[in-house]
Amino acid sequence: MRTAFDRHLTAVRNLGILAHVDAGKTTLTERVLYATGTTHRRGEVHDGTTVTDFDPQERDRGITIFAAAVSCAWDGHRINLIDTPGHVDFADEVERSLRVLDGAVAVFDAVAGVEPQSESVWRQADRHGVPRIAFVNKLDRAGADLDTAVASIRDRLHPAPLVVQLPIGTEDGFTGVVDLVGMRALTWADGAETAAARPVPPDLLEEARRRRRLLEEAVAELHPDALEEFCAAAELSRRTLAAALRDLTRTGDGVVVLCGSAYRNRGIEPLLDAVVAYLPSPLDVPPVRGTGGEERPADPEAPLAALAFKVSATPTGRLTYVRLYSGTMEKGDTVWEAGARRTERIGRILRVQADRHAQVDRAVAGDIVAVVGLKSARAGSTLCAPGAPLVLEPPSVAEPVVTVAVEARTSTDADRLATALARLAEEDPSLVARTDPETGQTVLSGMGELHLEVAVEKLRRGHGLDVNVGRPRVTYRETVERGVVGHVHRHVKQDGGAGQFAHVVLDVEPLESGFEFRSAVVGGRVPQEYVRAVEAGCRDALAEGPLGGHPVTGVRVTLTDGATHVKDSSEMAFRTAGRSGLHGALRVCAMALLEPVVEVTVTVPEEAVGGVLGDLAARRGRVCGSATRAGSAVVTATVPVAELFGYATRLRSRTQGRGTFTARPTGYAPAPVNATATATAGR
Repeated sequence: MRTAFDRHLTAVRNLGILAHVDAGKTTLTERVLYATGTTHRRGEVHDGTTVTDFDPQERDRGITIFAAAVSCAWDGHRINLIDTPGHVDFADEVERSLRVLDGAVAVFDAVAGVEPQSESVWRQADRHGVPRIAFVNKLDRAGADLDTAVASIRDRLHPAPLVVQLPIGTEDGFTGVVDLVGMRALTWADGAETAAARPVPPDLLEEARRRRRLLEEAVAELHPDALEEFCAAAELSRRTLAAALRDLTRTGDGVVVLCGSAYRNRGIEPLLDAVVAYLPSPLDVPPVRGTGGEERPADPEAPLAALAFKVSATPTGRLTYVRLYSGTMEKGDTVWEAGARRTERIGRILRVQADRHAQVDRAVAGDIVAVVGLKSARAGSTLCAPGAPLVLEPPSVAEPVVTVAVEARTSTDADRLATALARLAEEDPSLVARTDPETGQTVLSGMGELHLEVAVEKLRRGHGLDVNVGRPRVTYRETVERGVVGHVHRHVKQDGGAGQFAHVVLDVEPLESGFEFRSAVVGGRVPQEYVRAVEAGCRDALAEGPLGGHPVTGVRVTLTDGATHVKDSSEMAFRTAGRSGLHGALRVCAMALLEPVVEVTVTVPEEAVGGVLGDLAARRGRVCGSATRAGSAVVTATVPVAELFGYATRLRSRTQGRGTFTARPTGYAPAPVNATATATAGR
């Protein structure tokens, strides 16, 4: 028997809008808000008047950058909706959103079909097991074709598309759809706010029956109960068909496909009906499981289990967006933050409407809300009952692939820059800020050049910082190619009082890597404590080589002889002699410059391999191997770090956004002559 809460929770839908950039996600979200009565004016992306693209940068650029949550009501159901970015640089925002969603609407352009980022977000949803329905948008555009778009969904994404609508009219003449489940026509007159339902037009009746038959056959192949009825009656009832579509959507065995034109407000109501009918409620998904195997059901009486998935700094305070999986959270409650292992107090609970918020006293299992008052919680933090701790698996964070150097233009802003970068990284875990210990530069790494542009603009607009942005310096090394034997150095200093005296003879030779010091002194000519001082001095000398002042590696130093003075020799004198002696020896050695290299693993469609290999060769890359996996080619190459600047953008351009790469530092390799000249300039 269902409780009152069960009945409440069955009427909740937590879903995201997923698509390639410019497929119409934000426009669709605006029309959903308008159709549900949440807003009373239709916002437009090109006018900068949308609810979810409220950030100034989003309005300036005309794209979604930050995932925005809104809530609305339809047919007695509460829909918590997250409009996600479509640009590849902001895939991490999509990842964090998918981690807490129960379902999604994947939007496709009726002309372009499955675009590169559509494919990427679809795979992300596959990894999280998020059920989806598809909405083929922009059917009013020239060249729009539902069947072609569905074929690309089948070929590129490999689901079983279950098309439940037939368009009425084509391109600019698109006026409505035939609902193949209910066998009725829904049309939208120009300027009409809602659809008019009527019988299927006679000229479309035969085609509608044919497509209904194809839908029934496709469903019967996938659903046992539908197959049984289809075999017995040679057709499916509306009730059986709808129930089977619901089951197939929630198991992922099929994807219901609808169509329309969000810009013209056509197809929105049937889409909302499909969201309610086919996508799961929080009760329809398995209980959340902690990393230790603990399970928590979607029950307000169970101990609290919630996951923070987004942190945002606003003028009124720090907002932490959380999804409640079980339990109840009330204003003033004390909760346990499992990652930081400390208690936190819930200051306020807010129902989110993009950049507007309504305060509520409590939130229950199944809710997505924002919380004010949490100090240590980050994206991925688990909030739970203090007496029943557990840790939920956090969203994965992608490794950054693009790096720039940032510096404050004035010394007075340096501390403010460090604070601002820490806040950016807190809000967006895919941004990594650090200080390079060798160059002293502050470097900012992210998922792409647009990602970093947006972050730098936030520093300027949000934090009032004037910053310089440039290419990060490469940390070179120097090494010995041909050594020297019997290099003599005598350190003598006498300026009153105790003097300094040390005499050393050094052999220097190449070493494969690192540094090695040996002593071949015989007869006690250099006491052991002075030998250790000579080694320490040599290590000091490695900090700055003769070519460009870069650290020295790959060298073996042998102390072969020396002499001491009965009064003036000391550990300090021999350390100085070791440092100066090795500096002098390196100046007469044949030295070479080394540059850092990384092992790059590039995954691209097979048809793009040739262009990618050519680009790697142009970047002085050395291909180590290649393999084919599930229709994609995986190429491994060693590439100098200096040549990787801008590679992420170039790779996406060459592969229509479908190529990805990871980089792993592997050490150093000889630099070409032109790099040596650059690195030694000014010496």
